[in-house]
Amino acid sequence: MVEVQSGILLISDPFLKDPNFLRTVVLLCEHQPEGSLGFILNKRYEQTIGELMTDLEDCNFPVYYGGPVQKDTIHFLHQRPDLIEDGHNIIDGIYWGGDFTEVVELIKLKKISQNDIRFFIGYSGWGEQQLENELQEKSWITREAIRQLVFHKNTDAIWRDALKDLGGEYSMMTNYPIDPQLN
Repeated sequence: MVEVQSGILLISDPFLKDPNFLRTVVLLCEHQPEGSLGFILNKRYEQTIGELMTDLEDCNFPVYYGGPVQKDTIHFLHQRPDLIEDGHNIIDGIYWGGDFTEVVELIKLKKISQNDIRFFIGYSGWGEQQLENELQEKSWITREAIRQLVFHKNTDAIWRDALKDLGGEYSMMTNYPIDPQLN
């Protein structure tokens, strides 16, 4: 288990029952004493960014369900600090946010591909001590984030691959049923 800080992944325990976080991986982007914020990396939203934003109606980039908080907001992670200004460096090569007007223009000019950016509707948030309590309850497994997982080509495989990479007992967890009572 790694220290809880910005730039780690929260991998849901195989038996976590919360439907918002069932078999999810969250990139923690901010961790302060008063609370934490992150984005679920592996839950695809039913609409594309073009269906959600009139400025991008021709864009079919996928959108992911970032979490159950403020589901009327759009956020993004990207790998292009050379093109998108004002992003917050989360880990080496991964940035959160930036100038959204620039993003719209870069997409229209086809200077950014869907491999460069991930859009999220809503976010995952924890109040003071809430995340620490969930970690003590063993709801989450932590590990350092890496670009290959944050921008995984197959988002359905992120949870499994994040655990597999840890090896040992964690790689066995990938085969656990969602509800062991049904076994």
